[in-house]
Amino acid sequence: MLTVLDHLPPGLLERPASELHAELGGPTLIHLPGERTPALFVSVLLHGNETTGWEALRQLLAQWDGRPLPRALSVLVGNVEAAREGLRHLDHQPDYNRIWRGGPWPEAGVAARVLEEMRARGVWCALDVHNTSGRNPHYACIHDLEPVTLALAARFSHVAILATTPETVLSRAFEALGPAITVECGLPGQPYGVNHARAFLEECLVATALPGEGAPDTLLRTAAVVRVPWETRLGFGDPGAVLDLATDVDRLNFRDVPAGTVLGTIRAGDSLPLHALDPSGVDVTARHLRRDGDHLVAAADLLPAMLTTDVRIVHQDCLCYLMERVPHPARRAPAANAEMAGGG
Repeated sequence: MLTVLDHLPPGLLERPASELHAELGGPTLIHLPGERTPALFVSVLLHGNETTGWEALRQLLAQWDGRPLPRALSVLVGNVEAAREGLRHLDHQPDYNRIWRGGPWPEAGVAARVLEEMRARGVWCALDVHNTSGRNPHYACIHDLEPVTLALAARFSHVAILATTPETVLSRAFEALGPAITVECGLPGQPYGVNHARAFLEECLVATALPGEGAPDTLLRTAAVVRVPWETRLGFGDPGAVLDLATDVDRLNFRDVPAGTVLGTIRAGDSLPLHALDPSGVDVTARHLRRDGDHLVAAADLLPAMLTTDVRIVHQDCLCYLMERVPHPARRAPAANAEMAGGG
């Protein structure tokens, strides 16, 4: 099910994400040679509607057209079938960023094959490029506090999320092969997001050494994930919805929301039509959210992230995450010659 290539098919860079399925047919791992090894690994389109990574790669590789790459590059082009439809994933598919620790789906076999290929080749560092489905600042997701991980994240953004769950995402699986982070580039279709992603990928591609110093100014971790059951009619400015949130509720992302803030309207039942789970899976809804008459209210001070107004994505994934601040990690001195520097 995975196609492995050692070249870019002619004309591939001329195709937008929605047309890649016609050329590739399915998930494709493309190995491109470069002047240095091991390879930089870049993953794009694990979610078919998150197109910034592919657009950034198109620009970057077009820029190096006809010249040898400064470093070998391995590119995973993920869910091209969903990209054709402009969706995160199709209803019969698993989430392509939840298959990296195995599972009952054929796509988990694709993930295992990618890991096998890259384990054999070696990975300099791994970058998984995503978009958010609501308005958010650009930020990195990391899974450890190693100096190289913090420094890579800081090169992308002053904001990072320390994410220990889910364990099934690509960047968690790639940790065993080398430094690995996820970069979140805001809403798809924004030129700034493409330019930012392209510049970061290029910086990593031309670097002669990984960075060893620096850390994001703001470091957060997940206190809870908020989910809405499939059977609940959710809306954003929808007077017929059981749970109705503001059409611009994603304006609250990465902002402090005081306790008592009204977040939405509840139009049926006596209980909350959503629940919050901590990273261990414990229900902590009452700690964060409460009902006051027909209003959904913040039960404590909240710091939401990744709020989305896309009902389909809410049901496929979640409404948002509730964050808490992590004490700033101690800055450690870099190893000798560990600065990321241009070359080639």
